[in-house]
Amino acid sequence: MSRPLAAAPSRRRAAPTSRRRGSKEPSPFSSLLRPFTGAANLARTAAAFVLRRRRLRIALLALAIALPLLGCGWLWFRESSFVSVQRVQITGVHGPEAQAVDAALVDAAHGMSTLDVSAGALSAAVAPLRVVRAVRIIPSFPHGLRIEVSEQLPVAALTVAGQRTAVAADGVVLGPSLLSGSLPSVVASSAPAPGKRVHGASLLAELTLLGAAPAPLAKHVERVFSGAKGLTVAMRNGLLVYFGDASRPHAKWLSLARVLADSSSAGAAYIDVRLPTHPAAGFPAGVTPPDAGAAPAAGSSEAPASTESTIASLAAGLSSGSATGSPTGTEPASGSASGTTAPTSESAETASQGGQAGAGQASSTSEAESAQANPQTSPTPGG
Repeated sequence: MSRPLAAAPSRRRAAPTSRRRGSKEPSPFSSLLRPFTGAANLARTAAAFVLRRRRLRIALLALAIALPLLGCGWLWFRESSFVSVQRVQITGVHGPEAQAVDAALVDAAHGMSTLDVSAGALSAAVAPLRVVRAVRIIPSFPHGLRIEVSEQLPVAALTVAGQRTAVAADGVVLGPSLLSGSLPSVVASSAPAPGKRVHGASLLAELTLLGAAPAPLAKHVERVFSGAKGLTVAMRNGLLVYFGDASRPHAKWLSLARVLADSSSAGAAYIDVRLPTHPAAGFPAGVTPPDAGAAPAAGSSEAPASTESTIASLAAGLSSGSATGSPTGTEPASGSASGTTAPTSESAETASQGGQAGAGQASSTSEAESAQANPQTSPTPGG
């Protein structure tokens, strides 16, 4: 009689478990909640510490009451008459709208206090006055306020299809209200709206050149244009000044002022300051340059000074020689003028070696070549 076979015991064992019976599995958010749990425990500990100390509880309660009161008191004091603006000092305003700028800033400042000054409100007060570029505020406790104004004054009248508008040296259009008869003209194909900036490298170079002009000379400028010799300034009496480009504008204007202050430049048709250390003056055909050797020596009591009146009178004297030369805004024809070096303090040694050498360094144009062929050159000082 056969007996049934017993089932073979299984060799597979149950996987060991790491948790005991009745324990809960940790939540996956427990690591995120652990910092908050620690903070709650710390708060309970601090609360228990405070409750056990009566004086500390009183101090904290007094502080909780005082803080809102101090905040409200500060807000009241900051806007009170104890620190209100009563004295306003404005500097840097010299333009055509100086009175309007002063009035707008003073009115806006009187509604402020020295502890609560709003630069935005002051800028908004002068926003319609485009000559103001920026304002800087310096309060002086308890009642003083100083406002430093940076201006962008008009330097030229931008002409587009017969329409004119004022423009600043940095190219910002200021509008037709700031036009005046003393502004020189620059020509462009288009003009942006007031407050916007013009475009074009040539136009910006012309404005940069005008922005560097000294006031005594700027009022004698009629227009600026790009000619055969680069940037050319046409004076109101017909004199042409060749600047070449807008590099070193202050040095070139200073060189021009020195040439105009020298009597040997009277009657010139053009002045070339492309090399500011070696300027050259050209004269129309048939015009004899004045004898510079007969002029008073530099440093003497009779020497002409480079003042506004001297420059204006010399510029007026140039019109007699320019009348026989080229008309305003046009360059003299090649070979029609004789060139001579205008002496400056920077090139006195070079000038003493002969006017023709200075003229050749200052200008490589046909006018300089014709000047070498024409013996009518004025002697230099000390020659």
